[in-house]
Amino acid sequence: MTKRALITGITGQDGAYLSQFLLGKGYEVFGVIRRSSHRGVEDHRLRWLGVADKVTLLDGDLADLSSIVRIMQQVKPDEIYNLAAQSFVASSWQQPVLTANITGVAVTTMLEAMRIVKPEAHFYQASSSEMFGLIQEEMQSEKTPFYPRSPYAVAKLYGHWITVNYRESFGFHASSGILFNHESPLRGTEFVTRKVTDGVARIKLGKAHELRLGNIDAKRDWGHARDYVRAMWLMLQQEKADDYVVATGRTTTVRDMCQIAFEHVGLDMDKYLIIDPAFYRPAEVDVLLGNPAKAQQKLRWTAEISLEEMIKEMVDADLERWRTAVDG
Repeated sequence: MTKRALITGITGQDGAYLSQFLLGKGYEVFGVIRRSSHRGVEDHRLRWLGVADKVTLLDGDLADLSSIVRIMQQVKPDEIYNLAAQSFVASSWQQPVLTANITGVAVTTMLEAMRIVKPEAHFYQASSSEMFGLIQEEMQSEKTPFYPRSPYAVAKLYGHWITVNYRESFGFHASSGILFNHESPLRGTEFVTRKVTDGVARIKLGKAHELRLGNIDAKRDWGHARDYVRAMWLMLQQEKADDYVVATGRTTTVRDMCQIAFEHVGLDMDKYLIIDPAFYRPAEVDVLLGNPAKAQQKLRWTAEISLEEMIKEMVDADLERWRTAVDG
């Protein structure tokens, strides 16, 4: 029997890579998307990976339980991946209620729909390293106390704990992946890694003359989204549901990440990088460093793509985008 997967947030970075991964394993893939008058624009990541015509997109709203119930009745999924969120940390201070509803409360919508329609399905919740926030341990594991520092992180923490609650209350196979920063050429330009690689590409091609950033001494544990979606799938193949930190175990400053990008195109970073206080967060998360030991041991998962390889891939993709835009 062909397995069926239902993905919320399918048009995002992780949703697109997960779709590609699952299709490669012979799954039927269905995605929940918000109704939009711009149909054909929001699926650009799926098209970039060449899988847009291989997935089925269904209109639904995570704030409307009835629409999610109908979708689950139609799809009858074996696996459910809840990746949808208002996922940009900086915007969560400007849209805290929206973030709470979509990133937090909507997880309950998904779990309730599953309880009504397909309680035997395997469920994945996209938790976040941002939940650790003001870090309580130098290296964060599944047992590290949480201390969220943004409305986004607080909402993610609700989604994380409600998933644990449904697992323990109803015996659901519901797992959370506490994913540390993971990037790719499909990351939005509002995120710092893509802002850097896109900016470097434009500077290299003479389309920009500076790159403005905020706190470049912040440290992050960066991996590639392609590696991390594989960890999501592995969690749902386990006999018992559980929560896992997914990380590389290596932390790097934004400054060093910028250096990799500029050096890749033969430019001197110090000539173009400008620190702009306007990009500082109200409450900063200074350091994140994940301990992936549990995922390595139980899932047999490890990150395969290095930060250097990822940044170079992203810069090359942005160079190609801008060159194509000019040629077009």
